[in-house]
Amino acid sequence: MPFKSKAQRRKFAELLVKGEISPETYEEWNRETGGKALPERVKHKAKRKTKRKAKVKKARTAKRAKKAKKR
Repeated sequence: MPFKSKAQRRKFAELLVKGEISPETYEEWNRETGGKALPERVKHKAKRKTKRKAKVKKARTAKRAKKAKKR
């Protein structure tokens, strides 16, 4: 699995120094990353917004149906 950012690479180097991961693991990830220019940090993908018009329309028709029943 290649590194996704410079921050992730630094974190793995820190874990390597602490002895929490093996040198083989770090080298494998480093090899797979290669000489890519990595971003400093990776941002989360934005969630898609749902269409509000469809929900509003359903709510309106429900209100209209209630009014029609009362009449």
